[in-house]
Amino acid sequence: MNLLALLNHVINFAAPAAWLALLLPWLARLLFSKRSSRFPLRKQAVVIFVAGLLVLLIGLVTFGQDGKMMTYMALTLTAATSQWVMLKGWRG
Repeated sequence: MNLLALLNHVINFAAPAAWLALLLPWLARLLFSKRSSRFPLRKQAVVIFVAGLLVLLIGLVTFGQDGKMMTYMALTLTAATSQWVMLKGWRG
């Protein structure tokens, strides 16, 4: 595998986490505009992206391949929970 193919695999592996990290804070800001988050959009995106990458890596190690629906379900739940915690905080 050459460097370009490896880069292509890494980008495609991280793409679902990146899309969720980019879209989720913006959609939360649009839907819940009255409740502003304590965190800026960039920090929310970074937290969701890192959490998403960890879930994707755990899914890759657990199942031996990426792209399993169980991994994507865990990714979605992790991203939504991270966004909820940053929006509402631990105390509600």
